[in-house]
Amino acid sequence: MLRRSRKTKPPALQQQGCLSRYKERKDIIIMSDFKEKVVVVSGAGGNLGQAVLERFVEREGIVVGLYHHKHNTKDLINTEKYSGKLFPYFDVDVTDRKGLITLAKRIENEVGAVDVVVNTVGGFKMGERVHEMTLDTWNKMMALNVYSLLNVSAAFIPGMIEKAGGKLITVGSGASLKGGAKMGAYAAAKGAVLRLTESMAAELKPDNIQVNCVLPGTINTPLNRQDMPNANFDKWVTPFEVAETILFLSSQASNAITGVGIPVFGRS
Repeated sequence: MLRRSRKTKPPALQQQGCLSRYKERKDIIIMSDFKEKVVVVSGAGGNLGQAVLERFVEREGIVVGLYHHKHNTKDLINTEKYSGKLFPYFDVDVTDRKGLITLAKRIENEVGAVDVVVNTVGGFKMGERVHEMTLDTWNKMMALNVYSLLNVSAAFIPGMIEKAGGKLITVGSGASLKGGAKMGAYAAAKGAVLRLTESMAAELKPDNIQVNCVLPGTINTPLNRQDMPNANFDKWVTPFEVAETILFLSSQASNAITGVGIPVFGRS
């Protein structure tokens, strides 16, 4: 029979000690993980993009916001408080691959090598049955949801490969998992986002780049409340709840996770 030394703690106490040390380490990882990390957020002017950008800045990241239109960033975030941590770029067209690649090189020169990219750009349209769908609807959904991801990847992934590491976070939806009536183009586009995420994750494993996707349910935004006034808003997920999931996937705590789609549905 093996005898335990008097100096050795019982297994239960050993386990408690490990858990305590893990919790302490986890707090360190989560809270300080983005210090001096360069994070690019596309679609920074949208409700989700704004929430993601703000969370990264609060966690001491060096955040590059890509805006499609000119915004007064003072209305979006306290720029004085985060001076030197927030770098906005305006008039960015993520459907323009050549222009985006040029911008990525400019960002690397002006801000630094990129560690994390979060592509929040997307679009939604429904109302047409598949056999009645116009090519305009199809092309618009593909451009906003799929081509934007392809172009953002083409612009920033080569830099991550060169530095041998990075994170890419994509945004799908519940429609990535299942189609629905009168939303065929949107479901196909968001399904493509998830499949592309899985493919890139497999391709980029040797380069130490993790690629993951968040799948939000209906996000509680002013536009969604306006479009669905009779819905129970309390069941919807908030932009900041989705942002917290994105922060986890962007952190060192998720280094062992790649190629997954994480549902963030709230209570809906």
